Amino acid sequence: MTDPTPASTPPEEYPNADYRQLDRSKLSEMMQRYLEVKEQYPHALLFFRVGDFFECFFQDAVTIAHELELMQTTKAAGKEVGRVPMTGVPHEHVYRYSSTLLEKGYAVVICDQVEDAAVAAKEKRQVKREVTRVLTPGTLTDDNMLKGRQNNYLAALVIAGEHWGLAYADISTGEFLITQSVNLEQLTQELMRLQPSEVLFPVNAPDISKMLKPGETDNELPDCLPRCFCYSLRSQKPFSLGEARPRVLQQFQLKSLEGIGCEHLPLSVRAAGGLLEYLEDTQKHNTTSLQRPRTYTLSDYLILDHQSRRNLEITTTVRDNTLYGSLLWALDKTNTPMGSRALRRWLLQPLLDLKGIRARHDTIQEFVNNHQLRQDFQQLLRQIYDLERLTGRVGNNTANAKDLVSLADSLAKLPQLAALAEQAKSPYLKALQNLPQSLEKIAEKIHNSIVQSPPIHLKEGGLIRSGVDANLDEMRSLATDDQQWIANLEVQERERTGIATLKVGYNKAFGYYISISRGKAELAPDDYLRKQTLTNEERYITPELKEREVRILTAKEDLNQAEYDIFVRLRSEVAEYTDIIRNVSRAIAAIDVLCGLAEVADRQGYCRPEMVKGRELKIIDGRHPVVEKLLPPGFFVPNTAQLGSLENHTENTEIQPYSYPDLIILTGPNASGKSCYLRQIGLIQLMAQMGSFIPASSAKLSLCDRIFTRVGAVDDLATGQSTFMVEMNETANILNHATNKSLVLLDEIGRGTATFDGLSIAWSVAEYLATEIQAKTIFATHYHELNELASILENVANYQVTVKELPDKIVFLHQVQPGGADKSYGIEAGRLAGLPDVVIQRARQVMRQIEQHSKIAIGLRKNIKKQTNKSTSMEQLDIFETGD
Repeated sequence: MTDPTPASTPPEEYPNADYRQLDRSKLSEMMQRYLEVKEQYPHALLFFRVGDFFECFFQDAVTIAHELELMQTTKAAGKEVGRVPMTGVPHEHVYRYSSTLLEKGYAVVICDQVEDAAVAAKEKRQVKREVTRVLTPGTLTDDNMLKGRQNNYLAALVIAGEHWGLAYADISTGEFLITQSVNLEQLTQELMRLQPSEVLFPVNAPDISKMLKPGETDNELPDCLPRCFCYSLRSQKPFSLGEARPRVLQQFQLKSLEGIGCEHLPLSVRAAGGLLEYLEDTQKHNTTSLQRPRTYTLSDYLILDHQSRRNLEITTTVRDNTLYGSLLWALDKTNTPMGSRALRRWLLQPLLDLKGIRARHDTIQEFVNNHQLRQDFQQLLRQIYDLERLTGRVGNNTANAKDLVSLADSLAKLPQLAALAEQAKSPYLKALQNLPQSLEKIAEKIHNSIVQSPPIHLKEGGLIRSGVDANLDEMRSLATDDQQWIANLEVQERERTGIATLKVGYNKAFGYYISISRGKAELAPDDYLRKQTLTNEERYITPELKEREVRILTAKEDLNQAEYDIFVRLRSEVAEYTDIIRNVSRAIAAIDVLCGLAEVADRQGYCRPEMVKGRELKIIDGRHPVVEKLLPPGFFVPNTAQLGSLENHTENTEIQPYSYPDLIILTGPNASGKSCYLRQIGLIQLMAQMGSFIPASSAKLSLCDRIFTRVGAVDDLATGQSTFMVEMNETANILNHATNKSLVLLDEIGRGTATFDGLSIAWSVAEYLATEIQAKTIFATHYHELNELASILENVANYQVTVKELPDKIVFLHQVQPGGADKSYGIEAGRLAGLPDVVIQRARQVMRQIEQHSKIAIGLRKNIKKQTNKSTSMEQLDIFETGD
């Protein structure tokens, strides 16, 4: 992990910041202990408890002051050493500050006081301090440090040539998945889909405790790994098969890996073993409770590369990278955080299994048809807490009493969920009909054991109800008797002594005492023993009061410890149900997603798509789910789309013949809606395959193996690539990976270079997609010359976004209709943008001259019309070179 020294910080500006240059024997005892801990975790920023503050020293203090914008000061470190940099934060806010540091890619170690400082002070020694938490970006479990509606993944990688293994887990929910594949580009795309908070990677470098913050580079990292993630570089040893395999078997108490499907996936097993070792290393004081790893393959799901996910704005928008305005924002009507996380996963991994897709559609259909059932489910779901993360904290031994009460409150709703699902027919609802009765019993036990509103801290008492433990009840009874005796003592002693102003008091330093004013001191009984003399009063104690004091103070500690022990036993008992609760929580999360999708479908007028075999794409009156939601009702103009020629499927009796084009050339002016049309086709296909209803009047859709979108481009300054190079890279990726089962959505190919070059590239790309790949493609362009392709290739059709031309302006109708545009409207778009009139008039003059003399215009109009053999050879046409 990384040395926390900012590279730009001059060392001489912070004297004594580098502890390695100091004589440790001359440091104070506390500073020596600080460095003992620091050397165990050189990769992390160390927070060291000192009184009511957590303090950081040396270079850590400099880094934390810089990153958190805090005041940096100094502290004495020894007479001969002088002062060293110091930055402190209040102890109650240490996790809030740690969360900010974790977001910046740092690891944080919390070294807390593990004994009462007063005890150490009496013995005249340093208070004991031990590491209580090691926090890294991928190992968080606290709700206040996590995003409730997004998974927090820790990933581990092993790469061998072109082959790779991947393991990732969310320790806050217990999810644990592994996969293995070939092709490093697929690894890149899988990491971009997961967006892990931390990635473990084994290296051969001698420094095996190095963390790279997002954006940092290191020679040990292969080029295929995106630099936008936080990487923890680890030793090769725990990632070796000899260590990893036994660790996985032991962790999950298995005799063979066959049962979890990874016996023949050595790279994924190695990655899983390295991940488990890292959790052992960082979660020293907590048990990590993970589910048995589930194996998956990339081919099980529709593939979306990072650029396509970005262009389609599935989880965030392109403009400002926010949730608002994304597809997830438009569809998320879930009522629980675990439902929202499941919806995100479904959107990023659409299915390729017709049976699985139809099962989700069936459930949505049942919710749409039965409005009351949907309302009843939604009302119940709102009363269920985040079962996944509550169970995760129980399994990790970090759950507090409030967590157990929330878990019990949620489990108590299961019988009502089962009753609602009793008459249901869809498979997802049937999964809730027979929920384990054992969960009702454990919920009842929690409610009967823990008070309804328990304190957050577990060792302060007030957790356990009366009647739970006979020994605890007896201790409470004795403590109550002693407290009542103390309460009655003042009245009794006033009557016995005749001193009306006598008082009974208590403070931490002297304990219980009897106070008498100095003027009445001579009236003190003989059994009063003087304890303290003050200016205006004398304080006394009696043998019986001293005895009661010892019993009361001891009883309080014993009571708190007894309650804590009972709670820990109860938490351990609940932990035995972890796997059962997680299975139920997955079922509830799925129902939450489908119930929310039904709500959206009902409100927005979505239809159920008919999923068919073959290559057909037929969408009647399709709409963009996000744009429609952002516009006033009725403003969005729906459009139809039909793609996918029958090809060689006539022998299959299950497939009805159809003959739509494979490729559509879509022309129209800027701002007319071409890009929106492209995106809505992609989003509708994606929504259908993830199991949702879609924004259309009707639709018949076949499965796509991949969706490619290239809509808009920007310079990639980090790699020195221009807009055009980014565009060409994306286009090359599409042409090299698309199949005839893919959906390809292209916008403005070739516009980033000279007109002749751009048109040539656009023509050849469109031609290749139509003839060689035969992917279902919509090719939006301003090169209306490409409309001639439809006269050459049978599986190409022309469509245009229509406009209404008026004498002094054009009106965008946003309607897609057959036919190709015969001109562009770029100058009109410039006029609408506010270009000066003189510039617009001159542009029109220049355009008329270019149209009259352009070789492209002349060649396309003459040569293509003369083509009679329908050849697609560019050498035969040669129109871009000769123009004859």
